Amino acid sequence: MKVPFILDTDTAQDDCVAILVGLLDEVADMRAITMVAGNVGFERQVKNAQMTLNAAGKLGQVPIHVGCSQPMLREWVSAEEVHGDGAGGLGMDFSRTEVADEHAVDALIRITAAAPGEVSVVAIGPLTNVATAAVKDRNFVKNVKSLFIMGGSNNGRGNTTSSAEFNFYVDPEAAQIVFTAGFSDIHVLTWDPVTLRDATITRKEYAKLTDKPTVLAKFFKKVCDTTLDFNESVGVNGSTHPDSLTLSCLLHPELVLEEKQYRVDVDTSSALTRGYSAMAWDKFDRPPNATVIEAADRKAYFSHLATLLEKETEPNLPFLGL
Repeated sequence: MKVPFILDTDTAQDDCVAILVGLLDEVADMRAITMVAGNVGFERQVKNAQMTLNAAGKLGQVPIHVGCSQPMLREWVSAEEVHGDGAGGLGMDFSRTEVADEHAVDALIRITAAAPGEVSVVAIGPLTNVATAAVKDRNFVKNVKSLFIMGGSNNGRGNTTSSAEFNFYVDPEAAQIVFTAGFSDIHVLTWDPVTLRDATITRKEYAKLTDKPTVLAKFFKKVCDTTLDFNESVGVNGSTHPDSLTLSCLLHPELVLEEKQYRVDVDTSSALTRGYSAMAWDKFDRPPNATVIEAADRKAYFSHLATLLEKETEPNLPFLGL
């Protein structure tokens, strides 16, 4: 049975991999891609999404909706020092590509309202679009079946500051709005510990994963090499893939080995801990608002990803640099 969802993304590196999963996994029914300000320049993100569709031979088959190009209250912060342009310098002729006229926030509201309780949202960038949709139309919160979020750490270390993971750091106000808006089914996949333990592969494993003659394997390597180099320079032992794992946990719940309910709040007031995700367990007698994934099946996930990268595809347009 197909799983319908919208992918809200700031496309670079593993966001591209998540789009590939959404396009190629046999149970995935990706209704739209909505773009939010995050990893790299906004127009670059849109191009990266278009190139990913092209690599899968599905350019034009899934609409791309341009969304919020700035956080709600703060100046945009990029992760270009981590991802470069997010696509390893790849290019193509973008004159033959297009984006939808409808704003991403309106698309989120419309698509979920058309099938209340049936369509999930997978948010793998800052939560600006999701929070704005929740504020613009209060029914949006009720219409979303489930919300899967890549973000935060479970009272652990960050990757942008010592206390904050990038997605929550960029727009902490949006994150706090989302966690207090009343969504009935939120799932969170964190940076620490889940990404660092269950969504990271060593360079040796990465080389094996990408040692395939397919367009997809070559594309994967091209978009992920820069981040792999950066990760190793800061002590992360390999290539990190939390975004694609987050989507995969929606599509294949058996990948989730351990999870627990928490009360999640995101700090918006302190310069020192901006974006910190405080996850309160049941000791503190606070009503939970999210299910936090605590362990995922690393072996099964990367085996599944390897199978996807073996698929033969025919790009719609020629690539420059692949």
